[in-house]
Amino acid sequence: MSGMNALLEPGMLVRHPTQPDWGLGQVQSNIGGIVTVMFQHEGKVVVDGKRIDLIPVFDE
Repeated sequence: MSGMNALLEPGMLVRHPTQPDWGLGQVQSNIGGIVTVMFQHEGKVVVDGKRIDLIPVFDE
């Protein structure tokens, strides 16, 4: 898991780096590098934090 993904906690907002059309996502859980995110336009997605670096959003 990347350093940034390790800091993700439930409630934080993120974007997926290769799926901008999914919109803003809210972290639901982060267990052992597996991050569950509820995205505006895609719904619940489970992301392998070892393969995908989610982008934290602090200004929305």
